[in-house]
Amino acid sequence: MPNLKFRYFLSTLLMLQVGGTAVHAQSLAGTGSSFSKSAPYVIGGVTISGDEYLDADLIKTVSGLTVGETIKLQDDPAISKAIRNLWQQQLFSDVSITVTKVVDNKVFLNIAIVERPRLSRFSMKGVSKSQETEIKEKLSIVSNRMVTEAMKKDIEERIKKYFGEKGFMNTHVDIVEQRDTGATHSVALLIKVDKGGKVHINQISYAGNEHVSDGRLKKSMKGSKEMARISLHPADNSSVFEHKDRSFKAYMRNQGYLSLSKTLDALDPYFRWNIFAGSKFNRKKYEEDKNSILAYYNSQGYRDARIEKDTTYVTRNGHLNIDIKVNEGHKYYFGDIVWRGNTKYSDSVLSRVLGIKKGDVFNQELLDNRLGAAPSMDGGEDIGSIYMDDGYLFFQVDPTEKSIVGDTINYEIAVREGPQATIKNISIFGNDRTNDHVIRRELFTLPGNKFSRTDIIRSIRQISNLGFIDPEKVNPVPKPNPSDQTVDIDYNVVEKSSDQLELSAGFGGGVGFTGTIGIVFNNFSLRNIFKLKEWDPLPMGDGQKLSLRYQSNGLWFNSANFSFTEPWLGGKKPTALTVSGVYGRQSYSESGIYNGSPSDHYLRNFGGGVTLSKRLKWPDDNFVFSYGLNYQNYFLKDYDYFVSDFRNGNANNLFFRLTLARNSVDQPIYPRSGSNINFTFQFTPPYSLFSDKNYQTATAEQKYKWIEYHKYRFTAEWYQKIVGNLVFKMAAKYGFMGYYNKEIGYSPFERFNVGGDGLSGFNYYVGRDIIAQRGYEVYAQNAVIFNKYTAEVRYPFSLNPSATIFGLAFVEGANGWSNFKDYNPFQLNRSAGLGVRIYLPMFGLLGLDYGYGFDRTETGFGNKTKFTFMLGFEPD
Repeated sequence: MPNLKFRYFLSTLLMLQVGGTAVHAQSLAGTGSSFSKSAPYVIGGVTISGDEYLDADLIKTVSGLTVGETIKLQDDPAISKAIRNLWQQQLFSDVSITVTKVVDNKVFLNIAIVERPRLSRFSMKGVSKSQETEIKEKLSIVSNRMVTEAMKKDIEERIKKYFGEKGFMNTHVDIVEQRDTGATHSVALLIKVDKGGKVHINQISYAGNEHVSDGRLKKSMKGSKEMARISLHPADNSSVFEHKDRSFKAYMRNQGYLSLSKTLDALDPYFRWNIFAGSKFNRKKYEEDKNSILAYYNSQGYRDARIEKDTTYVTRNGHLNIDIKVNEGHKYYFGDIVWRGNTKYSDSVLSRVLGIKKGDVFNQELLDNRLGAAPSMDGGEDIGSIYMDDGYLFFQVDPTEKSIVGDTINYEIAVREGPQATIKNISIFGNDRTNDHVIRRELFTLPGNKFSRTDIIRSIRQISNLGFIDPEKVNPVPKPNPSDQTVDIDYNVVEKSSDQLELSAGFGGGVGFTGTIGIVFNNFSLRNIFKLKEWDPLPMGDGQKLSLRYQSNGLWFNSANFSFTEPWLGGKKPTALTVSGVYGRQSYSESGIYNGSPSDHYLRNFGGGVTLSKRLKWPDDNFVFSYGLNYQNYFLKDYDYFVSDFRNGNANNLFFRLTLARNSVDQPIYPRSGSNINFTFQFTPPYSLFSDKNYQTATAEQKYKWIEYHKYRFTAEWYQKIVGNLVFKMAAKYGFMGYYNKEIGYSPFERFNVGGDGLSGFNYYVGRDIIAQRGYEVYAQNAVIFNKYTAEVRYPFSLNPSATIFGLAFVEGANGWSNFKDYNPFQLNRSAGLGVRIYLPMFGLLGLDYGYGFDRTETGFGNKTKFTFMLGFEPD
């Protein structure tokens, strides 16, 4: 009877179910024990079977079953809980608990598990190779990792997020486990992806916005834009939250024609011009945009504004509608502002710098910025800057709302000035190729000086303008030492390749070999040129610039030039020395056809120059004064390009050049702020004033043996950030030439060529300043006076140092005149167009502009347009 009773017990023991999982019992044959199924037993031991990779002790701990614990052998909650605990780990494909033996009042249990298989490999289907590579980087899947449902869910979510950010909101992911026969207890995953079609934003509608127009709210949403639309049929502007009457009758009744914003809102269902803005939906950006809406409301005084509801839904055309309901709340204004704790500056000084008066519309962002919470890289004045520029690094300011009376908020601003901090140590990190002293000498933050935020901003600009440091990644980190009232500053930089290579070759029948080879090293080291161990591949790291270039167009034209610049002559002061040399030979055939032999008609020139440039301290340290001496010799043989009676002979051009410049742009390649102003005075000695020669009867060779002239150039460029990285550039350029002796007149050399693209180096070698104008061919070849005006709007597509790319739209006006009596500053040749600039480290500038010349004499649109290419530099 006991044996029969025990067999019956074994048939039902532990057949428990947890979430559909059976708990199996095993036979206890040979135990010979007799017991009651309802009697309590003490766990005498727990063993684990089936464990291959997991730790047995850890499995016991997770189960919760412990030796010495009292349980019943039928329907005990401890057994159910143990199985539930193990299943919740999602590490097993099967779990069972069985009795192995019973001794007196002790029961011995075994936890039998089957571990989930391990991942051997995975593959993807339905995606491109590039997409697969990017997805694998985001998944970070490791081989031999246990395949769990959580793991597969994570893979699915990450892939959906990846495609969701690209506008594919209906992506479906199916993960199939395939047993890998080549590995023990392993599976391969086949990830099938159906990304579906892109989901674009069809319409964004607002409800509850009584004081802010729809258009202004849409503008604040930088990452969520509607699809472009041009149609006579209006888009569906209905909202699930509110119906707005957008009829023409309502527009006239509300006098919408008196408001630009109301007019734009009325036209919005028909015309949306945002053709360059991506309209794909991105959930993360949408959440950020909702915060942007509230930030805009806060900036307009509606500090209690909130989004009550919002919803997204797919329309019949498969795209997305977004409806947002806002509660604007009340509009607030600034009241009284009281200062506490300030001893360095008086209340009146702080109030003037703060620039907020009683009655101004409340704007939390403005208040934070004026207090210095978000320092401006433009060096603008705020409360934080006036303290930190005087060493008060530990300065803190705490605005507190003291009271709200109606719609007026009264503030008390507590100032904790703290002690002044002195700069102790300066460290530089990340400059693997550039020597420390090259970066250190550009810094305005010097050990022993008082801490200054403006000096840090200026140091960032100086480092950025070196040309071989990534301007987007210059990161100064102040490390205060309150114990001794000092601060250490770490400058973290990232180097970028700035050397440029130019190489081309060809062969033309009757002309011969043509080609160009040129190289520019922007971080050269002359002092290490004889130290072979410093060559990698050339001696680098001292910030010097070496440029070598040779160009040949076969029999027609060949030239060679070099230049070397030491930016810190002597290493003590920012005095730059530049040495340059040039040689060129220009031939031509009167018939315009080459017969394979060198022409007897040519111009040859050679020359060189030395220039010193010095950074000034007054009026400020953005000014640079340079002075140089240059010499060029022109030899003409049956060459009548300049003057009809000057075909043969030598012309010598010995001139001095003085330049006063001020440069405050934040970086050289894509400036967002600052200006670049340059005035140059170039002149030769007035030889004729010291000669008794009769120049009325002198030959052209005698007149121009020693060229004399005086020449002036003025250039001004301004850069202003509009919003984000959108930048407005305005430039004005002027130049004119004068003479000393009326009998000699204007020099045939050093004049201005206006128009064209400036690509040809020929004009440079025959002594011409190239004033390019997009949309025109050269239209003034011997001008002695010119002016040019340019306005551009620029936007970057990539600011990566390996490829900086930005687009632009421009308008220009320019002209040149051969004498002063014809000069008319308002008689300009106008043009407009679009362009793109690409800066590649090894090739420098690549540019393309498409311009339309409004004042070209040709008829027809195609004859008034011109593509302009730029290689290496952008001409004047």
